[in-house]
Amino acid sequence: MRFPLWLLLAASVLANVYVSTFSGWDDGGRIAGGVATGAVLLGSATGLWFTRARRDA
Repeated sequence: MRFPLWLLLAASVLANVYVSTFSGWDDGGRIAGGVATGAVLLGSATGLWFTRARRDA
């Protein structure tokens, strides 16, 4: 379960870099792309947080 989340996290970071620097989209497209990739990034980071190994104190 964690491996696909790591792949999504890495892909969203790369997609965000592409959208913000190389895409050539106008301002609205760049904002929409940033919001979409940010949502995927936050979702995968949250999934990784909830599936982490827990240590009992």
